[in-house]
Amino acid sequence: MVETSPTPLEQSTWLEFSTFLSEIPELVAGVDEVGRGALFGPVVAAAVILPDGALPILMAAKIKDSKKLSSSRRTQLAQQICGLAIDWKIGFASTAEIDKINILQATLLAMKRAVLKLKVQPALCLIDGNQSIKDLRLPQQTIVKGDERSLAIASASIVAKVWRDDLVMRLALKYPMYNLECNKGYGSQRHLLALRQYGPSPLHRQSFRPCQIKGLSAE
Repeated sequence: MVETSPTPLEQSTWLEFSTFLSEIPELVAGVDEVGRGALFGPVVAAAVILPDGALPILMAAKIKDSKKLSSSRRTQLAQQICGLAIDWKIGFASTAEIDKINILQATLLAMKRAVLKLKVQPALCLIDGNQSIKDLRLPQQTIVKGDERSLAIASASIVAKVWRDDLVMRLALKYPMYNLECNKGYGSQRHLLALRQYGPSPLHRQSFRPCQIKGLSAE
């Protein structure tokens, strides 16, 4: 199939081409997280600032929410996004922090850390979801299903997902019994069975019910 350039209708589906964002002449950062529902490992967020010139390139590359892409396609797009971005950064909250302050607050903390790491300060942060980041001294706008509506948020979703998956793949070597290389820390059947057999590892989220099982030591 021959690739065609984005039509005005395709453009109109992205917030970057809306009146809402066109009235903001300065830089905008997209912010999204991954790993919120996982049982193992940190929750990870990315903040991405794209130049205007990157928008048609990413649309032509058929960018979309990271959950709707294959692993190989996500990796390709993440490399492209990071190469095009004016700035991008990763922030995360550890398993211990998730257990201490709860997953929602840990998610917002990861997002805040990603934004604060940016060397280029955006005029506005587009935050995926309906929860604002507390004590963020930058203008922000929450966008429900933002990874389907904003190119910058979709880009952040992809970058965060690839970064977190790479981390979990490395940790899988230390904890082979949980099949992490396949489930990426989420509650697959094999993962749940391993939790019942071995109990949780030090990097499992003890505040999550499936991890509150005693088994053989997974140290």
